[in-house]
Amino acid sequence: MSDLIAIAYDDTFKAEEVRLTLAKLQREHLIELEDAAVVVKDADGKVKLKQAINLTATGAASGGFWGLLIGTLFLVPLFGAAVGAATGALGGALTDIGVDDNFMRELGETLKPETSALFILVKKVTPDKVLDEVSKYGGTVLRTSLSKDDEEQLQAVLSSHGLKIPESEDS
Repeated sequence: MSDLIAIAYDDTFKAEEVRLTLAKLQREHLIELEDAAVVVKDADGKVKLKQAINLTATGAASGGFWGLLIGTLFLVPLFGAAVGAATGALGGALTDIGVDDNFMRELGETLKPETSALFILVKKVTPDKVLDEVSKYGGTVLRTSLSKDDEEQLQAVLSSHGLKIPESEDS
């Protein structure tokens, strides 16, 4: 089972930096992520989601390939590729894996302007090595599915190495 962790940062770029750090750690097999997404609240108060995987583009590419292959069998390769790409893109757009987009938007609304948050679903982790890398960015734990003790320890590690941002007035 995966653990959900949502951490807020005091600027619009830090969550993306942490996501890139986690991607590097994943290549080193120190963490296994099911999903990682960044939410940014700009100066105007608009919330933007930045997914790690663009499912629409992935679906279109996959559908285009299979459509071309099947279309070739029936002697209409271009039509098959076009239909395959369209249905793949539609399927990708309708598929939602990982952290729920609505949950991320709702929590993103509670952020202060010009801040960001990182949402991750962690399957497996080597805690000491990963925490050493991400603790230098600081952050405030917004929500987790961790136990209360584990959540408090995570916040303590983040607070000791970085600046803790104040909670929103909406919270």
